[in-house]
Amino acid sequence: MKTFVIDTNVFVHKPDCVLSFRDNEVVIPLWVLEELDKLKSYSDERGRNARHAIRFLDELGRKGNLSDGVKMDNGSVLRVVLSTRADPPSDMLSDTVDNKIILTAYDIAQKGGTVFFVSKDINARVKATALGIRAVDYEKQTVNIDKLYPGYTELDATADTVSAMSSAKRVSWPDSFPPNHYVLLHDRVHEETVLTRYDPCAGELVFVDHRMPSVAGVRPLNDQQRIAFDLLLDESVSLVTLVGKAGTGKTLLALAAGLKMTVEARSYSRVLVSRPVIPMGKDIGFLPGQKNEKLSHWMQPLFDNLEYILSVYKRQSIKSAEQLINSKVIELEALSYIRGRSLPGQFIVIDEAQNLSPHEVKTIVSRAGEGSKVVLTGDPYQIDSPYLDANSNGLSFLVEAFKGQDLFGHVTLERSERSRLAELAAELL
Repeated sequence: MKTFVIDTNVFVHKPDCVLSFRDNEVVIPLWVLEELDKLKSYSDERGRNARHAIRFLDELGRKGNLSDGVKMDNGSVLRVVLSTRADPPSDMLSDTVDNKIILTAYDIAQKGGTVFFVSKDINARVKATALGIRAVDYEKQTVNIDKLYPGYTELDATADTVSAMSSAKRVSWPDSFPPNHYVLLHDRVHEETVLTRYDPCAGELVFVDHRMPSVAGVRPLNDQQRIAFDLLLDESVSLVTLVGKAGTGKTLLALAAGLKMTVEARSYSRVLVSRPVIPMGKDIGFLPGQKNEKLSHWMQPLFDNLEYILSVYKRQSIKSAEQLINSKVIELEALSYIRGRSLPGQFIVIDEAQNLSPHEVKTIVSRAGEGSKVVLTGDPYQIDSPYLDANSNGLSFLVEAFKGQDLFGHVTLERSERSRLAELAAELL
């Protein structure tokens, strides 16, 4: 039987994380409970997860003595260790909570057995490894970002196949793909390409017109952007994820499609826009004003995209971004306020979703009511949250979890269209 010593940040990431270690011993240092107790008063996601974890451990404690060990339904034994008894290494201080948690794992390892220290904190894992303890990340909700589902496939095809697709609009295809998967057929000889979408019911590739008209004045500049618009404008696809580096047009495409589907097609009552409030660099502190005034500072990247759209989207009824907000065509909302809401008939855009945990993404997507569409955009390689990375963030996890569902569509945008400078910065820096 292996022993897993769990760090505080793992509970903050997933409150019921102890259920992931089947048929093993799970140890919680007392200091972890101390840290959870301090976090429980927070009003953010950390506080909610801390309270959830405490309640979960309290329920287990009713089944027996946590100090001696309590058998869980998954076959594991949960034990709370009250103190460390082994003498710490001379160069290892025990005056910080993080070090006390690591020393608990060190104490258990000194008694023999296979011990793993589980933490989302890279520095804590490095310190544990330096003490000879096997340290691992919590990988229950992680994906391999290098193999993330791209949403499309590029294949070489004969000139006859490309010609048949352009004329007949549907071609039977021997290979199968997930629903809403796109296939780019390349005729290398004549340098022709057609964009198709796989229909799993008929087993056919369906032609997608690459000469699609502009959407709210915005025209797609590459095949991936055409895929994105095709998904964003399809009401049968209720969940869309757009992943890509800076400048690929993720936010711009989502907002343009939202405006078209709300203002012109009237398929949705409004466009609800939100993004995580996580500063890059030193936080500037509290901001004055009412909710919209506070949010306007964090939503400035969205306003930049809206200003561009309105510069090319000429409609008499729309003059400015402020007018769109005042007329309730666009609503800005803090993610903290989305919890508990039911959002029917809305086009919901969550920008910078790579800064959300899998649990937070679940909370947001589950708010969507009947007739709503949810669009999440982000770059998994630009993460500001300290305990998330490209493999463990909620956006990457969602893409892999929903792959194959008929109401889900995804595309990875590869080419930056913002400027030559922006593309070089994304590649070189």
